[in-house]
Amino acid sequence: MPNKVIIKYKINSFKKSVLISGDKSLSIRWILFSSLADGISTSKNLLMSEDVLAAINAIKKLGIQVKFKNEVCKIYGKGVEGYKYKKNLIINAENSGTLGRLILGLLINTPHPIKMIGDKSLSKRDFKRITDPLTKFGAKFKLKNKKNLPLTIYGSKNLKPVNYYEKKGSAQCKSAVIFGGMRTKGITLIKAKKSRNHTEIMGKNLKLPISTVEKKNFDEIKVNKVKKIKVFNYNIPSDISSSAFFIVLTALSKKSELVIKNVNINHSRIGVITILKKMGVKIIFKNKKIYKGEKIADIKVKSPEYLKPINCPSNLNSSAIDEFLVIFLVAAKANGVSLFKNLNELNQKESPRLKWGQKILKKIGIKTIVSNGSIKIFGNPKINLNKKIIIKNYLKDHRVFMTSIIAALSFGGIWHIHDKNSIKTSFPNFLNIINQIKNNA
Repeated sequence: MPNKVIIKYKINSFKKSVLISGDKSLSIRWILFSSLADGISTSKNLLMSEDVLAAINAIKKLGIQVKFKNEVCKIYGKGVEGYKYKKNLIINAENSGTLGRLILGLLINTPHPIKMIGDKSLSKRDFKRITDPLTKFGAKFKLKNKKNLPLTIYGSKNLKPVNYYEKKGSAQCKSAVIFGGMRTKGITLIKAKKSRNHTEIMGKNLKLPISTVEKKNFDEIKVNKVKKIKVFNYNIPSDISSSAFFIVLTALSKKSELVIKNVNINHSRIGVITILKKMGVKIIFKNKKIYKGEKIADIKVKSPEYLKPINCPSNLNSSAIDEFLVIFLVAAKANGVSLFKNLNELNQKESPRLKWGQKILKKIGIKTIVSNGSIKIFGNPKINLNKKIIIKNYLKDHRVFMTSIIAALSFGGIWHIHDKNSIKTSFPNFLNIINQIKNNA
């Protein structure tokens, strides 16, 4: 089968209800917590993507048994100290920054060196931002070029709690230190810029010694050594980041309406909703509830008559960091100039996404100005393409692929979008849902 998609037609108006795959952030965190639990933890709607399977393979390497049956996953936890640290152990994080960074916090007490590797994209990402704070606990690391994978971790028997100031708004950095604190006697103190808080919510739900005090611009987190974790049964809600592509497709399609069911609307993840509503997209939450500490709702979207430009508040960046590529498409069709600032963190993702955002907009004829981590987008409400556009060589970044699909369906033209296998890392069912909506249009 060819590893590319060709799209030749814009999508027609549609009215549809869909169910999106399980949340990737929650899926990986559930796997890690359950691997430390005393007993068998069960999940439904676990995201079956390459990133999540990499997490499962990682805990298997550490001696944890995992079984699948009838779309149910069972993890046979052996307790907080239950990992088996074999000599010459290699963990392959593949394309998953979440797995690669978070699990290091759980490995800082390993008695034998452990090597971590990843794919070409992950091997270019910055791991020094994780190893620096974890070194303060007492672990040691050897990294390629002092920054990249492959790396080797050398654990310590004499771990000491740390004080850590997380300034980047990175949930991965914060969570790695939380996991490190769970391994360490004494109180680890974390002052963290606002970011995703799934790790803290899971810890609270499991009644672990992890407490959070929310301040205006940052959170204060205290972590103490965890001695026991109870079994963790979880029906994983749908992923807001994956939902964002279909929200934007609806926003860019005339006279369209979409309902996405049972989506995680954690306040640290819905920056995309806030931004799109400011731009005129009609979005409401229905059937809201709390599940395992997480806010869940059905998301109803209606396409607007016109789209407004935005001077995007930077305080929304961390809660929309994975959605900016597709948000840029909305700005491309807005009636005016939009500005997004302080987005250097975008270039710490699977590919340099700020650069790729500019590339895609240039290909569809939208003027942009990029400077010092900011992008100014000169919107064109009448955009209607009739040229050939090729998207390739983007380091297997699933969000570049999916953003390109949404652009093709929204703006017209003939698009040749390569490396469709990239979606296997986060959202294997993406094209199936696209076809559900197209067939209903």
